[in-house]
Amino acid sequence: MSNVWVEVSVETTTEATEAVTNIMYEYGAQGVMIDDPKDFNMKKENEYDWDYIDQDLLNKADGDKVYIKTYITDMKDVEAFVENVKREVKNLGTYGLDFGSGEISIDNVREDDWANNWKQFYKPFKIGKQVVIKPEWEEYTEQDGDIVIEMNPGMAFGTGNHETTSMCVENLEKYVEKNSVVFDIGCGSGILGIVASKFGAKSVIGIDIDEVAVEVSKENIEKNDVKDIMTVLKGNLADDIDKSIKPDIVVANIMADIVMLLSKDVINSLKDGGIFISSGIILAKIDEVSAELVKNGFEIVRVETKGEWSCIIAKK
Repeated sequence: MSNVWVEVSVETTTEATEAVTNIMYEYGAQGVMIDDPKDFNMKKENEYDWDYIDQDLLNKADGDKVYIKTYITDMKDVEAFVENVKREVKNLGTYGLDFGSGEISIDNVREDDWANNWKQFYKPFKIGKQVVIKPEWEEYTEQDGDIVIEMNPGMAFGTGNHETTSMCVENLEKYVEKNSVVFDIGCGSGILGIVASKFGAKSVIGIDIDEVAVEVSKENIEKNDVKDIMTVLKGNLADDIDKSIKPDIVVANIMADIVMLLSKDVINSLKDGGIFISSGIILAKIDEVSAELVKNGFEIVRVETKGEWSCIIAKK
């Protein structure tokens, strides 16, 4: 197999990120990388917080433009993929979505460059009061009270620096107790389940439909010494988790439409009084997702927002 891949990049907006991502998956993308400048401008809330990206890289952020990228082996029909995606992105205007320019660019990328160059963006950083996310290749001097999570996301989504992930971490810090059973739906790199384990959960089950994500999660679970607490499964949403297991907390950092679909299963699986932490929801979808949660039997505890994203905390 060739070690040269074709990078296909779509220029769009934060508002249309979810829709464009879905289109790319629909036409065969096996994974996407989202470059949103807003993700690199999280505000410092405390003096002890630090920047996790070099200022020179911050200065390159291109206004409100978002670039969604996927990588396709050069043996596939790239031209057909590009034409299909271009057509469907333009159609988003009929739904009232501002998709920006919708321009698509392609470039050849060597596999070793793709696999390693992104690491320059990923530095140690703190979430909430205790959690420090540390890439395994970075040095960090641990401070009193730190819970250090060592991560290598590899090709799976989930470094922890996205606003949606940080809101989930902050709420796990609030709700996880010593005997909590936690489900992490769409676990990606396993970061949220590992955080729940470190907060003292008794049992954590992560699940993801992507085989790469499952393997990366397993590696990160081993790396953080929580294999006696957390397991990870390959499966579709919560469908393949043992129905006899009743969680105290379900966390899902995915996207609005899937949260709404998932809520019917979550309400049935949660213990009475259990908490559903859902994120990956753009601001424009808050009311729609909240209404669906209430329709399926949840009580909305609160809605939190960071940048263009929201996290909805609901109770059974």
